[in-house]
Amino acid sequence: MVNVTVRLFATLRENRGKELFLQFEGKVTPKEIIEKLNIPEEEVAILLINGRDGSLDTYLEDNDVISIFPPVGGG
Repeated sequence: MVNVTVRLFATLRENRGKELFLQFEGKVTPKEIIEKLNIPEEEVAILLINGRDGSLDTYLEDNDVISIFPPVGGG
């Protein structure tokens, strides 16, 4: 089993919550998680795995924490 904590920020929290605890039977990638959460890939601007820059295709390990940020506008 792979237990993963998913932290969502800004608009990604809408109808999903701030922090999710997910469990998977086998290997899982952040890409599979965002698909499961119905988050379009283009809405993911920053992806951190355990506080470090991450890739959508990285295999996650038990107790990893992923943080997902949308694009941020402003000036």
